[in-house]
Amino acid sequence: MVLEGPSSSLWQRLAVVLVLVSVYVRAEDPYRFFTWNVTYGDVFPLGVRQQGILINGQFPGPDLYSVTNDNLIINVYNNLDEPFLLSWNGVQQRRNSFQDGVYGTTCPIPPGKNFTYTLQVKDQIGSFYYFPSLAFHKAAGGFGGIRILSRPRIPVPFSDPAGDFTVLIGDWFKTDHRQKLKARLDGGHKLPFPDGILINGRGPNGAFFTVEQGKTYRFRISNVGLQNALNFRIQGHKMKLVEVEGTHTVQTIYESLDVHVGQSYSVLVTMDQAPQDFYVVASTRFTDKILTTTATLHYSNSNKPVSGPIPGGPTTEIDWSLNQARSIRTNLTASGPRPNPQGSYHYGLINITRTIKLVSSAAQVNGKQRYAVNSVSFVPADTPLKLADYFKIGGVFRVGSISDNPTGQQMYLDTSVMGADFRAFVEIVFENHESIVQSWHIDGYAFWVVGMDGGLWTPDSRKEYNLRDAVSRSTTQVYPRSWTAIYMALDNVGMWNVRSEFWARQYLGQQFYLRVYSPVESVRDEYLIPKNALLCGRALGKSTTPL
Repeated sequence: MVLEGPSSSLWQRLAVVLVLVSVYVRAEDPYRFFTWNVTYGDVFPLGVRQQGILINGQFPGPDLYSVTNDNLIINVYNNLDEPFLLSWNGVQQRRNSFQDGVYGTTCPIPPGKNFTYTLQVKDQIGSFYYFPSLAFHKAAGGFGGIRILSRPRIPVPFSDPAGDFTVLIGDWFKTDHRQKLKARLDGGHKLPFPDGILINGRGPNGAFFTVEQGKTYRFRISNVGLQNALNFRIQGHKMKLVEVEGTHTVQTIYESLDVHVGQSYSVLVTMDQAPQDFYVVASTRFTDKILTTTATLHYSNSNKPVSGPIPGGPTTEIDWSLNQARSIRTNLTASGPRPNPQGSYHYGLINITRTIKLVSSAAQVNGKQRYAVNSVSFVPADTPLKLADYFKIGGVFRVGSISDNPTGQQMYLDTSVMGADFRAFVEIVFENHESIVQSWHIDGYAFWVVGMDGGLWTPDSRKEYNLRDAVSRSTTQVYPRSWTAIYMALDNVGMWNVRSEFWARQYLGQQFYLRVYSPVESVRDEYLIPKNALLCGRALGKSTTPL
């Protein structure tokens, strides 16, 4: 079509605008929309009726499917009779800790109300999970898998599997999460030993994975439990590790894999056996009493049920687990969420700007069981810390209320917040003086696990660090009377939860918040508060509309 006359320039300008708009729309990252209804419902995972937390009637909840850089719009309706929040274990919430879904960042969703999370899985791939973060709800369900696939043009270091399974494993109690477990903790007591292990919300022989002989499948394994590390294995099959919490790994073959609380792994399994059914096994590690559960790997052409003894796994061996952990390394030549190789970021050549040593402890405070980090047992404030920080509300918390190093003081209660500078590069040492294996998670970040060993950490311990291909992840274990050291680039402004993944320990104080701060206070470094943000505590009545 040819345009002539006085109106032609107007049409030409309009055509340019339409082209620019269409380019912008095509260039914007895709949106995925979800509506989740959170309810109580009867569940029978260990043969006893319990009150579980369901999402859209499902226990566990539905998988959250996405591709790198997708925008996820998740409208959560809270149909429980108490406040509720979901958090996203391993999703980094770049520049947006308002969406993190823990009480230090986000006001709870009141009963009968809804809140729409707006997440972007910016520059991430891999296997993660979501969970309810308040009131010991995690002991009742409400968790589910998160998978972030690579964009189509980004090479992945293995062929597309024939299928992709989410495998949620975790310890479980038969008793009511409110009347028994939460009430027990609120009364100042420890939790008892759990009653069993679940695989995808099912007890022994309850979950099935149907496969075709000769094909290879991906299993995304997450330990969503409350306190126990678990060993995972599949009868007669080997597992090729390919990804850990968003990092493509050196593809090592394992017969079984230790999955500590809060951790996620992806393995490839080839169905190379004669057709029959096989045990899928999860069992507790480092416990005097070993709990074991099974699911079924079903070959589609099988007429033979599972047979033989349940394959055994490691039980209390620490060195076995430590050596396995050290063997998990980053695949330096593989692409991550971007086309450049994962090894192009040379973390081992960056100067450390600060060393932080974190020591956990257990003690009685005012006659009640508490847990602490560097002697401080965290107590929630009356207002989410991120909101208090954003609105500059005084008296809610104090930056520096937890030390960089253990102080040797007796345990005490406080709303502990540690300050940190945007773009600093820090070394964090987790030191465990106790006789249990621990598990630590940091929201908003992935970090390099550069070293772990027995005894006390000293500066000489740096000689043992892996400064070339350490795995990058968001949850790491610390063995009994041992240390684990990580490197972390503080490139994500916000208020970030640092916590024990042993859920009773974090509930009773073994956590704090890391305030990563930029004095510029620019949207380049951190997004503005969401317009739909819920307000509570001393933030009630504040405006979320920018001036």
